[in-house]
Amino acid sequence: MTNIYSIGVGLIGGSLALDIKKNNPEVVIHGISRKDETLNKALELKIIDKKAVLEDVKHADLVIVSIPVDATVKLLPAILDLIPDTGLVVDAGSTKFDICKAVEDHPKRRNFLAMHPIAGTEFSGPEAAFEGLFMGKTNIVCEVEKTTFKLQEKALKLFTDIGMRIRYMNPEAHDKHIAYMSHLSHISSFMLGKTVIEKEKNERDIFDMAGSGFESTVRLAKSSPEMWTPIFEQNKTNVIETLEEYITNLKHFKELMEQNDFEAVFNEMKNTNHIKDILNGIA
Repeated sequence: MTNIYSIGVGLIGGSLALDIKKNNPEVVIHGISRKDETLNKALELKIIDKKAVLEDVKHADLVIVSIPVDATVKLLPAILDLIPDTGLVVDAGSTKFDICKAVEDHPKRRNFLAMHPIAGTEFSGPEAAFEGLFMGKTNIVCEVEKTTFKLQEKALKLFTDIGMRIRYMNPEAHDKHIAYMSHLSHISSFMLGKTVIEKEKNERDIFDMAGSGFESTVRLAKSSPEMWTPIFEQNKTNVIETLEEYITNLKHFKELMEQNDFEAVFNEMKNTNHIKDILNGIA
């Protein structure tokens, strides 16, 4: 896979390009974007080798689609129309059901691999891309059995070589789990930021009094609304379910405080401390 096209050259697409290029210097990375200034910046930062347009993917060994999920759903069939029989298309979308559904009956469905690298930061654009983003991270692959074995084998080696673990999951399970593990945390961060902005009218007070706890908790509120709004829309049912459970827990915590039951408050937090053991690693 030496002729690679990245549709989207921001944090995820750009970082994948950098890591793949580092491990495979012979690879030529072509960048495709709606904005020419984005491609110019990607060239300047040496994320891509050349600029390209969508029609050029007819020459691709691999196409990486890393754009908002609503745009992926619309564009993916057209990309598969163009891809050669020996080429593969992968996407990096944070939802999988609608994306897989969009191409389930496409004649070249075997040339598509649905994946979600669980990695990222709150930043976007080519300037946000960096080498090593995916080291030790999990790459969720959905419906692997629908992809031609030789193509999936080549792609998965490319991604394991840059440090990713591979986990297989069906699209429905992926979207349900990721609502809890990613989408809810972004909503929580956005709403915490909104609450502080609305209640703390003096921006100097926010700046001076924001400790590391607030800063780390609200970090995701810096994320791109252009990317996250389509994610919430595509995964609406699962996100609403997670929000209902989260709101129930918040109300319960509030009720314990209103009842002066701080022993129960302590136990709630103590029991939740187990999360650190989980995040330290599963054998």
